[in-house]
Amino acid sequence: MARALTESELIALASEGDGDAYASLVRAHQDIAFRTAMLITQDAADAEEAAQDAFVKAWRALPRFRAGEPWRPWLLTIVANEARNRRRSAGRRTALALRVQPPRDDVSAEATVLAAESRTALLGAVAALRDDDRLVLGCRYLLELSEAETAAALGVKPGTVKSRTSRALDRLRGQL
Repeated sequence: MARALTESELIALASEGDGDAYASLVRAHQDIAFRTAMLITQDAADAEEAAQDAFVKAWRALPRFRAGEPWRPWLLTIVANEARNRRRSAGRRTALALRVQPPRDDVSAEATVLAAESRTALLGAVAALRDDDRLVLGCRYLLELSEAETAAALGVKPGTVKSRTSRALDRLRGQL
C-alpha cells in the first residue's frame, strides 16, 4: 500500500504542474475555503464562486508560493481577497447562514429547543455587530482559525486580530 503524500509533497508536485496533486490540495481545503468565503460574502453562491476562483488563482500563483511556508494561511488570504472583491462588486448583505446540527437522541426536546433559542440569540447578536467584528469572531470561533490564519485571511497583523477579537467579544457580551 502506498503512503499518502504530505501537504508539502503535494505542493511541490503541484508546483511542477501535477494536476492530481493540486486536486488533492483542493479537496483537503475546499470546506475551509468555502466557509471563509461564506463568512465574508454572506451568500452561498458568491462564496462558492469566490472559493473556486481562489483555487484557480492559487494554482496560477503556485510558482510564487514559498516552500516551507504554511499552505492554509496563504490559500485563505487568496480566498478572503476573492470573497471581499465579490462582496464589494455585488454589494449584498444577507444574514450569516450557519448549518444547523442534527438533533441528538441523547438530548431532551426541551434542551434542544433551549439550545436553538440560545443559538438564535447568539447569531442575532453576531449579525448585529460591525463587519470587522463579525469577521474576526467568525474566523476565530466559527471557522476555528488560529490568530495567524485569521490575520492572513483578513489581511491584518496578528496583534490586530487579538485586539479586534477582544473588543468584538466585549461588544457581543454587551448585546447579550
